[in-house]
Amino acid sequence: MTTDRRAFIQQAGVGLTAAALAAPGMAHAKRADQSDEVAFADLTRQGPKEVVQGKRAVASSQSPIVTKTMLDVLKSGGNAIDAVVAGAITQATVQIDMTNHSGTVSVLYWDAKSAKAYHLNSHGTLHPDLPPFSTFPAGLGGVAEGPPNACIPGFMPGMAAIHQRFGSKPWKSLVEPAIPWAEDGFRVDEFTRSVFEYELSGNTYFPAMRDLYAPKGFSPSVGQKLKNPALAKTLRRLADEGPEYFTHGDWARHFVALANDLGWKIKIEDLSANPPRWNEPLRYAHKGYEILQPPPPERQAVFCAIVLGILRHVDVSALGHYSQSADSLYYMGQALRRADYECGLLNDPQFFETPLDVWLSDEYHATLAALLVRTRPKVGVDLTRHVQLTSPSSQLRAFGWAPAGPDNKPKQPSGSCELSCVDAQGNWVQMMDTLQSGGMPGMVVDGVPMNGSHARFAMDAGISGWLGLPGSRLRSVMSNTMIMKNGRPVHSLGSPGNVFCTVPQMISNVLDYNYDPYTAATLPRMLPMREDYTIEIETRIPEQVVRDLAKLGAKAAPLPPFDFHMGSYQQAWRDSKTGLLSASTDPRRAGKAGGLG
Repeated sequence: MTTDRRAFIQQAGVGLTAAALAAPGMAHAKRADQSDEVAFADLTRQGPKEVVQGKRAVASSQSPIVTKTMLDVLKSGGNAIDAVVAGAITQATVQIDMTNHSGTVSVLYWDAKSAKAYHLNSHGTLHPDLPPFSTFPAGLGGVAEGPPNACIPGFMPGMAAIHQRFGSKPWKSLVEPAIPWAEDGFRVDEFTRSVFEYELSGNTYFPAMRDLYAPKGFSPSVGQKLKNPALAKTLRRLADEGPEYFTHGDWARHFVALANDLGWKIKIEDLSANPPRWNEPLRYAHKGYEILQPPPPERQAVFCAIVLGILRHVDVSALGHYSQSADSLYYMGQALRRADYECGLLNDPQFFETPLDVWLSDEYHATLAALLVRTRPKVGVDLTRHVQLTSPSSQLRAFGWAPAGPDNKPKQPSGSCELSCVDAQGNWVQMMDTLQSGGMPGMVVDGVPMNGSHARFAMDAGISGWLGLPGSRLRSVMSNTMIMKNGRPVHSLGSPGNVFCTVPQMISNVLDYNYDPYTAATLPRMLPMREDYTIEIETRIPEQVVRDLAKLGAKAAPLPPFDFHMGSYQQAWRDSKTGLLSASTDPRRAGKAGGLG
């Protein structure tokens, strides 16, 4: 058993068998031309992952196929931008459960030559002059959430923008690696199969998606090949005609024709009317490092700055890690809760006042921290009985606590896709590509599936969109993060899932508690404290922490031990002594990290 896997087991506290540990934790495509496809026994799975170390260049993704594609581009002389363009186009071919060619792209890029950072916001966008439109009936998705809405795709305009500005290899060479995976098919791994089943009811509502996601009536089994010959034809046209094929070419015309037929009266010029937005990343300091993240209308940088500022002022690192200390857990849950409230006031800065001077202020963080410290129960007050009387017995037992009854004394203490890439020249990329905010929900155009946008129109919604104003962009939560030291990147990370709250936990694990990046990714993650003082957290925390939390009047509610909704961190970091690179992928999903040199 490798050191990394042993550390994973020690941190996780789970009883994997020796056979499970010996089984392949990663997969690899044996040949680039797919004539000898991924072997059944090597398909990726959830669980401990190998950390790649001591490399000149690295790449990490949720798919071994995608990671190999990125490394092949780097081997052929491409840079990090070339690698993630090829990787994302391939990823949208082999991970249709997570992304597609009509979705959203967010890119955080460090250019080594100019020593400058850039951010690209290429979300799908909602039409400013047309009311929200959905292909699904109003009742689908529940009364509160409602069905997804149609939107203008952002994926291919984003690919075009980063390739045109920073790419070095011909566009065609970056699209071609994806074509065989569509035409000849790829073998489904167990994680993809589980997500297919989880999303089956929505993905098979309309005939075209049924044909793609459930050929012969069922989602493909583990090891079975999933083919998409229509997408292969589209990718050939995309390679030959360039990214404009999706905004001005036949694909765009077919997209608009279907939209009009369904009742969404867009025009072909609408597909390029709101181009991707280049931004300066937002910067703030923490523990002697500078952190770079997407700026508003993205919430992530403001959210993380508030959480980390509060934790700094309560000196959370002196209290012990939140998985071992009820005090730290209480403050983390409360800090996440407060940041979530604050970001309900954040909107697109092109149309709203955006008081970054307040939200990034150390004095403001100190005030928020003081409020949390001074609103705890007084010394000597124990609210355990309150928690016992107001919590289901099963909720407490989920963490091993058998609640005390009248004659029972208490026991003695006993869950999208992210790409990471760093090239040998020192260019860093963290990119999110996702099926979110992509096209017309439930429809397929020339082999490209679409899922639409779950943006809502309440001003406090975490993902909100339509303002009826030209040029407005969705407010969302993208996790792209770079940690800088002495003006250069030393660590980059990002994840899908509940990124708004898991990113600050990851940064805190690394900078407040000095965990290595992979171990930081294995530690339990939580959601913000709810208004009823409940913290939902992965169940790998000791019973005594739950008991101590109850004394503060707060409750722990169980999430699965490793909940894939809580993210899958793709990350890269540089050794301060050797200058060499490491990379890893998260145990909560399938994936692989790789490197060169």
